[in-house]
Amino acid sequence: MSRLYIETPSQAQTVIEGLYRDVERRIAASPPGLCPVDMALSFLKLCHAQTCGKCVPCRIGLGQLATLLERVLDDEADMSTLDRIEKTARVIADSADCAIGFEAAAMVLRGVRGFRDDYVEHIVNHRCITGLTQPVPCVSMCPAHVDIPGYIALIHDKKYADAVRLIRKDNPFPSACAFVCEHPCEARCRRNMVDNAVNICGLKRYAVEQAGVVPAPVCAESTGKRVAVIGGGPGGLSAAYYLSLMGHKVVVFDRLKKLGGMLRYGIPDYRLPPEILDQDINAILSTGVETRMGVTIGKDVPFEDIEKEFDAIYISIGAHNDKKIGIPGEDSVGVMSAVELLRDMGDGHKPDFTGKRVVVIGGGNVSMDATRTAKRLGAASVTCMYRRRVEDMTALAEEIEDAAAEGCEIMPLQAPVAIQPDENGRVAAIVTRPQMIGPVGSDGRPRPQNNGEPDRITPCDIVIVAIGQGIDSSAFAEAGVPTVRGAISALPDSFVKGKPNVFAGGDAVTGPATVIRAIQAGKVAAANIDNFLGFSHEIKSGVYIPPARLSTTPACGRVSPGSRPAQERACDFGLATLSMTENEAMQESSRCLRCDHFGYGNFKGGRQEKW
Repeated sequence: MSRLYIETPSQAQTVIEGLYRDVERRIAASPPGLCPVDMALSFLKLCHAQTCGKCVPCRIGLGQLATLLERVLDDEADMSTLDRIEKTARVIADSADCAIGFEAAAMVLRGVRGFRDDYVEHIVNHRCITGLTQPVPCVSMCPAHVDIPGYIALIHDKKYADAVRLIRKDNPFPSACAFVCEHPCEARCRRNMVDNAVNICGLKRYAVEQAGVVPAPVCAESTGKRVAVIGGGPGGLSAAYYLSLMGHKVVVFDRLKKLGGMLRYGIPDYRLPPEILDQDINAILSTGVETRMGVTIGKDVPFEDIEKEFDAIYISIGAHNDKKIGIPGEDSVGVMSAVELLRDMGDGHKPDFTGKRVVVIGGGNVSMDATRTAKRLGAASVTCMYRRRVEDMTALAEEIEDAAAEGCEIMPLQAPVAIQPDENGRVAAIVTRPQMIGPVGSDGRPRPQNNGEPDRITPCDIVIVAIGQGIDSSAFAEAGVPTVRGAISALPDSFVKGKPNVFAGGDAVTGPATVIRAIQAGKVAAANIDNFLGFSHEIKSGVYIPPARLSTTPACGRVSPGSRPAQERACDFGLATLSMTENEAMQESSRCLRCDHFGYGNFKGGRQEKW
């Protein structure tokens, strides 16, 4: 008799593993807006099925907790049931022997406290208050609610200009977003249930490259109203574009030399060539938008004068100020901010880093832009230091991978504590304190803490700080515009309290965010300013969407064209990423499941043809 034997997966185990993968894909493809009580019950039952059954809290408690949640959903509960759910979940979380029981109960407990109103509605009014305002997952995940299935269908029919027109209905920066959007739409793509999300951003890029110059729509009849937009970034220009289409006279004020905001002064040319950005800006200006460049509000023009001259004002100044680390030696020669570096690049002033040892501090997309830019400026070595782990970096994963492939070093778990200057006051080294990852904080991210090792000294010539951006709202605060910790205080509909004709949105209100969120803010502001001025104009594309085709959906790999060779792209500022070919675009567009028709669209609102 053999003492041991080699275990091989049985047929049953193979099937179970497949079911696990199916569950993972379905969870990944879950759209926002599902009933939180129903979702909590589903996860609870999944956890209950995984328990060993050795302890009473798991074996009995989780089953009882599931029964209580079912009563809520079946309209058989009263308010005492809600209290019983909370008490039961707390007891299980406190007494379960393992993490399965604890985490399952803790999840229910967080839900009872986090979306208590949903429980109360189910119990008192026997209804679910969660409604899918936009049922198509990719559209609901896009802050601007672009009709993604529609333009993918147009791409598949090779109607590229119509695809661009459809995108512009909700996003006047189709070209720029095709290159730099963080594509949140792909996170919940239902194609995940079959294989992998559709490469939506790649298809958008293919469309804009094939379409060429697509004229903007004809503007509505002039209303005689004048609107000032302060800030020429993606948010301000989006508002200006839609307001101009509505027939209002729009004047954009910006303190920089060129329009584009952080699209021009915060994103390097190898990610977004300026000629691509200019395509979108030229289309916006073609609607009759007037610009006044090099104007600083409060210095060149008092805000009070703009209030008197215009019927409405939209403040979209962005977040262009750099943040300091607050460590000794930060004033040494050779220390600069990433915002400063990228702004100089946007103005065409390229510093010479030839032979320099560069250290970048930060872990976001801006830090990756600064890291890869420094490499292209001739630096002998570039090191990106971050106080957390690589997996905790907020930069896109592909940006981190590309930076490493280009020869940049990523050095995680290093917290800067000082910058050492030489006898001439120039940067000579940076001192960092090794970190270890610790307990998870209130933001859901594990916090770094000192690991007890001695400080580390890294020789360098240049230090680039990329730890965030600030908002300069002082001129507006002095004019009576309410602010909170430097950010302009505005309501979700962009209205500013106490200023009847003033609106605000974008980074100036929320703090630094993504391009598509700034565009969303501009769109919201345009609609509400139009109503404030006494109108109700509609924005529509006038594009016919091809009907959905009945077809099979066999599993198929996702097309990802990739980038130019690392050694080649690291030497210039030419576009780093590659485009799809026609065959790739046709295959990728055929992977779309057309959720606007099948499964969701016909019964829960369909597409939004106008707004």
